Amino acid sequence: MFLALDGTFWVQLLNFVIFFALLNVVFLRPVSAAIRKRRGYINSVTRDYDAYREQIVALQAQAESTRAAARREAELILSRARAQASNETAQLSSEQSDRVMQTVEEAHQTASRELQSARAGEPHMVEDLAMLMLERAVPEMKR
Repeated sequence: MFLALDGTFWVQLLNFVIFFALLNVVFLRPVSAAIRKRRGYINSVTRDYDAYREQIVALQAQAESTRAAARREAELILSRARAQASNETAQLSSEQSDRVMQTVEEAHQTASRELQSARAGEPHMVEDLAMLMLERAVPEMKR
């Protein structure tokens, strides 16, 4: 008979059970514990990566919103400064225009006074000029 259940079979079977038990204790359990530990580490790294990735996205969004707020604030400050500069320019222009008008008015008044002064002395000057011309025309005539 090719396969006989004799004492060697039972010894071989017992040998296999002992070998499998030793293999399980010495190799399979530590290796599977190491694999579970490694798998746990990989899963924690993956979770950490995902968490950090989400943090990066959140921080990038926060940074972009901060930059946008800073841009808006800078534009607001610039527009206020432009408005203030425009107001100051208009005020200075108005003041200078008033000064120019005052200076022109003073010049008109001065010219008017000088003209009146000149016209007030005009008859006397005409008489002097006439006498001078007469003296030159007629040299014998003296005053």
